[in-house]
Amino acid sequence: MKRLASLTLAAAFCALAAACASSGDQAQQQDTAGMYIDDATITAKVKTAIATDVGVKAAANVSVDTSRGVVQLAGFADSQDQADRAVQAAKKVSGVRSVRNDIRLKSSS
Repeated sequence: MKRLASLTLAAAFCALAAACASSGDQAQQQDTAGMYIDDATITAKVKTAIATDVGVKAAANVSVDTSRGVVQLAGFADSQDQADRAVQAAKKVSGVRSVRNDIRLKSSS
C-alpha cells in the first residue's frame, strides 16, 4: 500500500514538473515573438529616421537589420558625413541599444 502511494506521489510530481517546464517554454516563445515584433518596429523607425535625417536616396542605399535592439547598418554612402549621419539617426531611435556601422563609402571613379 505504501509503495502504491509513493508511486502515485512520484507520478504526480513528474506531471507537475512537466507542466511547469512546458509553461516556461511558452513564456520563452512569447518573449521571442515580442522581441521579434520590437526589432521589426525598431528597424522600420530607423529606416524612417535615416530617410528623414539623411535623405531618401541615402536610405535606399543602406540596409537595416535589428536583433535584440542592436541595429546593424550596411550598404554604401556617398560620403563619411552621410554615413555618420545615418548612424546618429539610428542611435536617436527609441529602443536602440547600440548601432553597428558596416556602411562603406562609394568609390569615386
